[in-house]
Amino acid sequence: MTLSGVGAAGAVAATARPAAAEVPATVTAGRRPRLRFRDDGTYTIVQFNDTQDDEKIDRRTLELMRAVLDDEQPDLVILNGDNITGGCDTPLEMRQAMNNVAQPMEERGVPWAITFGNHDEDSTPTSGVDEEQMLAFYRSYRHNVNGPTARGVTGQGNSHLLIQGTNGRPAFNVWLLDSGRYAPGTLAGQNFHGYPTWDWIRMDQVDWYYDTSVALERRHGRKIPSLMFIHIPLWEYRFMWFGSVDGRTAADHERGKARHGIEGERNEEECPGPFNSGLFSAVQHRGDVKGIFCGHDHVNTYSGDYYGVLLGYAGNTGFGTYGLSGAERNRLRGARVYRLDESVEGVLTGTAMRFASEFGIDLTADDQWIEPLPLPDGRD
Repeated sequence: MTLSGVGAAGAVAATARPAAAEVPATVTAGRRPRLRFRDDGTYTIVQFNDTQDDEKIDRRTLELMRAVLDDEQPDLVILNGDNITGGCDTPLEMRQAMNNVAQPMEERGVPWAITFGNHDEDSTPTSGVDEEQMLAFYRSYRHNVNGPTARGVTGQGNSHLLIQGTNGRPAFNVWLLDSGRYAPGTLAGQNFHGYPTWDWIRMDQVDWYYDTSVALERRHGRKIPSLMFIHIPLWEYRFMWFGSVDGRTAADHERGKARHGIEGERNEEECPGPFNSGLFSAVQHRGDVKGIFCGHDHVNTYSGDYYGVLLGYAGNTGFGTYGLSGAERNRLRGARVYRLDESVEGVLTGTAMRFASEFGIDLTADDQWIEPLPLPDGRD
């Protein structure tokens, strides 16, 4: 599938709005592997979503990751949330689970970064390792390019990655936002019964994106085209699929499909949080983000152009998680690939899903767990 022409759980806390001029949480040149377009002006990003296992990972998850990396030869990989899940009882098992999904990139020297999803802290109560410590662990790897999390902003890992063009100036940007875990039990004395119970992007995160985007434009004299990665989808995904806020019929979808050029499958309802965060409105107004991509809903793979911004899913990489029903359980295991070309307006030229079936990987509807991969020296 190719689409071109890209036109923390808990009560909400009041936080200081970062000054726009600071441009916080950027990976510093020399501190991390340099992100730079190839000499021919192209760049490839791969997104893996919901690898979601404990220290004993399904062997086919790693087989799929390695096959995609070897075939695509990407310049950057995003692990977009639910990288691990419950079942880790100790800090060592947490490190083993995280190491499993880091190794395919580390083995190949491919720069990579993570966002967090709703399941990453499932093992925190038993292991004592929270997302702040997880981020520090991921950042300890040689080829990880996560920056420090933005100061005074809800969540962990809110940051952005500037990618240099062949002329040494920023040609593209990648936004990483923590979409949280679950809605709080109550807010303003009211519960969320009847509403979605997932978390949502908070307003201080939207402010941080907007102010940082403005600061980057001032610094570099132009808006930097970009992609944004979040784990939990926005309400606008559902609006786009049905071409409507209230309609849910096949005819509504056909209207949405025709208007927004939707491609891909929708096998479960979108699972956003109870509030519309306002992130899409901010992105559409700024005009720098060419696409917002998520995971979370494992058996959705669709993507479409929603009023000038691509909205899409990456499907599900992890074989140890839920999938389709019955014998088709593993049919949609895959990864999403993004093609960039700095000579093209908007830079993003297309995106496509790559599925495990393309690489001859066993799709049997069972579990095939293996022992943890060896930890690098000094991390045991």
